[in-house]
Amino acid sequence: MRPFQNAIRHVAIVTSIFLLGIAAGCSKPADKPADKPAGSAATTSMSAPTQSGSKLGDLSEFRSIAADVAALVDKNDLPGAKARIKDLESAWDSAEAGIKPRAASDWHMLDKAIDRALDALRASSPKQSDCKAAIDDVVKAFDSMKGQS
Repeated sequence: MRPFQNAIRHVAIVTSIFLLGIAAGCSKPADKPADKPAGSAATTSMSAPTQSGSKLGDLSEFRSIAADVAALVDKNDLPGAKARIKDLESAWDSAEAGIKPRAASDWHMLDKAIDRALDALRASSPKQSDCKAAIDDVVKAFDSMKGQS
């Protein structure tokens, strides 16, 4: 009877370790940033399409912030757009570890577009046309990820 109990004990230990390993890997959704930046719930007339088909996961929160920035740039509110794009930068950077491994080349393409928009809005004398072109590229980049799987 003793060997039978030892075998059951070993199976129980191995199973427990396996299940704990799975649970630890699934404890946090990787495609959502841990903290929502202030004002991310604000919506504009440019509502974000669902982005769940992307290789990177659900990008709708990021796209929504980019749409907010685009709306501010369209109104020539460059200081407001500069402040709002900081929310995009923070959310994108905090989500990097969770989404970049899914499709690194797609992540880099979006990251570079965001960086160009940041540079345009943070220029010493930002030009509305440059900012508009840069943020439109960001929105288009997010939209291009839609439907990829």
